[in-house]
Amino acid sequence: MELDFHILQMADNAKRICALAEGVTNEQARWKPDPDSWSILEVVNHMIDVEREDFRVLLDLALHRPNDSRPKISPKAWVTERKYNERDLGQSLSNYMAARAESLTWLRGLSSPDWEATYKAPWGLIKAGDVFGAWIVHDILHMRQITKLHYLYTLRRVEPYNTDYAGDW
Repeated sequence: MELDFHILQMADNAKRICALAEGVTNEQARWKPDPDSWSILEVVNHMIDVEREDFRVLLDLALHRPNDSRPKISPKAWVTERKYNERDLGQSLSNYMAARAESLTWLRGLSSPDWEATYKAPWGLIKAGDVFGAWIVHDILHMRQITKLHYLYTLRRVEPYNTDYAGDW
């Protein structure tokens, strides 16, 4: 695991996520293709909370405090409990960048992390390297999600016209 490379990737991912979300209208930021889907605003606020309360915490437990209990988290429930879709997108993006900056500072302070170190999670043992890798991939999965939200929103806005000429999704 190349820590410096992945720290740069995480910094770039944060910029990419912001670029995908910036400049959308309030309507589009809150729009969902169906009641069970998330909006762009909900995705961004999810990213803030898992940055602060999930990945960094779990990685710290695996690396430094394997016998400590993990605080309870509920990312899916937080979407409605914490009223993500009622927040301001600009402020949410600023909060996300601040949370990511804190994580990057913390990661840069790691000295020879043992990526094989494990933490006993409720679902079983997880290695520090697994947590770090999942954190990076989590960014990419949500970039894909935001891109799909842009795509679906645009399809709705161009109706009744057909976009097949653009190519397959």
